[in-house]
Amino acid sequence: MSLEKIPVTIITGFLGSGKTSLVRHLLENPMGRRLAVLVNEFGDVGVDGDILKGCSDANCPEDAIVELTNGCLCCTVADEFAPTIAALLARPQPPEHILIETSGLALPKPLLKAFEWPDLRTRITVDGVIAVADAEAVADGRFAPDLAAVAAQRAADDTIDHDTPLGEVFEDQVACADLVILNKVDLVDAQGLAQARETVLAETPRRIPVIETLEGRVDPRVVLGLGAAAESDLDARPTHHEEHGEHDHDDFETVVVTLPDHATVTEVVAKVEAVAREHGVLRAKGYVSVRGKPMRLLVQGVGTRVRAQFDRPWTVDEPRVSRLVVIGQKGFDHAAVTAVLQVVPS
Repeated sequence: MSLEKIPVTIITGFLGSGKTSLVRHLLENPMGRRLAVLVNEFGDVGVDGDILKGCSDANCPEDAIVELTNGCLCCTVADEFAPTIAALLARPQPPEHILIETSGLALPKPLLKAFEWPDLRTRITVDGVIAVADAEAVADGRFAPDLAAVAAQRAADDTIDHDTPLGEVFEDQVACADLVILNKVDLVDAQGLAQARETVLAETPRRIPVIETLEGRVDPRVVLGLGAAAESDLDARPTHHEEHGEHDHDDFETVVVTLPDHATVTEVVAKVEAVAREHGVLRAKGYVSVRGKPMRLLVQGVGTRVRAQFDRPWTVDEPRVSRLVVIGQKGFDHAAVTAVLQVVPS
């Protein structure tokens, strides 16, 4: 008797669209299922993975989150995806449903094709492809909420072998989707929301649901259990680039900075704002230890717009190390940025 295939939900969408918020919401509301999450993230500090691991819920055990940090998943399927899936399925208690959060630049079609591989097709199936989109960015025709951050993300990963315009990546994500989530609908008025919905529907090769959310909060029954078997339905998901070639992405650089303990949240935010303003830093993201506080501070900066919030307590066996991933234009002054961020609070 053949074993039942384990369903996999692929969650795609640009940087900042709300994929991680959706995944965390699903982890906190698994409907009694044992979930595992594959997070495709670049750089030395896996911030999105840590955000998910910080989920304060019994349904979010740390070993349920697996980070894939060796490059864009659609370009590293053989090297990372297949072995990672095999390792998950070999666990004494394998997951009952797997979520894959792709990078913002991943093209869904190559990942879908991997489910046809002999070693995988008898064991897993694509339950559904979910495309998460920032409603305001789609309405404005930008598709991603922060274009500079997306460009920096592209540059930070030297495994990406496609240089596809954002509009076409968006179209490919929607074309492969079984459901589209228009997120952050509180940032648009009724006219903008209608425009975003119209833009999405114009790119769907077949009739699919489009739902609206705040912070990725959606009833899990709407997202999980779609039974799409998308790997068997590839012809109905046409994309711009079935094959893609090399591209140049040397315009941006990344540096990881270790910070001292900071006296106040205000001081942390001021430093990140300063390096963005004075040195052209595009993106800063990581965790900071604030002096006298038992919780770690999640810092996310996009240009001079910086958000900081305490996400969970530091654990007893966890070193209180403050590190930020900093992305800027090629040639930005690493030493000067590091010096600003490493100034010891008075």
